[in-house]
Amino acid sequence: MRKIIESYYLLIASNIVIFILKNVMKMRIYFESGKKVNADYNGTIIKTDQPVGAGGDGSAPAPFDLFLASIGTCAGIYVKSFCDRRGIPSENIEIIQNMEINYQTGLIGRIILDIKLPEDFPEKYKDAVINAANLCAVKKHFQNPPEIAVITS
Repeated sequence: MRKIIESYYLLIASNIVIFILKNVMKMRIYFESGKKVNADYNGTIIKTDQPVGAGGDGSAPAPFDLFLASIGTCAGIYVKSFCDRRGIPSENIEIIQNMEINYQTGLIGRIILDIKLPEDFPEKYKDAVINAANLCAVKKHFQNPPEIAVITS
């Protein structure tokens, strides 16, 4: 028996249940007043707005700001998980994200994630925490970017 349940295929054969993730993830984008554009993803609403200087109300981050924040916060959850698994306190760790502009293209040409570790951070884990940050899924998508197709239906 095969049944589609949301984003999974449910296969039942010989009393074994197998979930297979479909290769499509969906996010609904919708509009509010002014310059507000929101995303509904798995029941979580992600609100965006434009700054006042760009005609918005400044009531939420701009989409590009969220894009940039996703890089550092993604690396951050890998760093935090690394520390949590080893019982290393993470409260005094922070990541400073620097974006360098490529003035020829007008786009960001380089992003530097500087993991600020407290003085008592174990020396033996300093390289490993960098490796953990490099596991970030957002970074992996930069390294192997998806095709982006815009269509109407």
